[in-house]
Amino acid sequence: MTDSSVSETTQLLRAWAGGDNHALAELVPRVQRELRRLAGHFLRNERRGNTLQVTDLVQEVYVRLVDLNQLDWQHRAHFFAISATLMRRILLDRARRRAALKRGGNAQPVDLDEAVDAAQIRARELVALDDALRALAQVDPRRARVVELRFFGGLSVKETAEVVRVSSDTVMRDWKLARAWLLTELNRVT
Repeated sequence: MTDSSVSETTQLLRAWAGGDNHALAELVPRVQRELRRLAGHFLRNERRGNTLQVTDLVQEVYVRLVDLNQLDWQHRAHFFAISATLMRRILLDRARRRAALKRGGNAQPVDLDEAVDAAQIRARELVALDDALRALAQVDPRRARVVELRFFGGLSVKETAEVVRVSSDTVMRDWKLARAWLLTELNRVT
């Protein structure tokens, strides 16, 4: 997007937050492609046989964003950071529901070679990562936010720096240290 369209997007976000529903109608086509890209990023690592599609995830984000219409949107990157956070929460909620199903409650026929339920493993890993990220947020909220924006949100270093309001170099330092911390934490619990 060009600087003028980014500025227009920010203006539309602010108008929408101010109660202008026409601004939302203009905003949706501007952000649709990027939201679909984010959703694709999230869904790429989902379990095989996942029924949630990119369009479904984007629609669920729109539904949740409507509840946040009074939010003071700072800029375009802030909007996508919030959207990425919502996508992460939607998928995490689904993973928790899958993990909570009683054994055999959602059984599907599989080959004997595929006896290990990869979907349950993936759900447990996602929940463990979320728990580790929450623990990191207790120790260092900014580094946790950097991980959330970069890993889950797919934001670039520059976009993350803009959202967090630090330099790109600081984002990279936070990113490296947070990843090392999370790896240590995940290895500790497994």
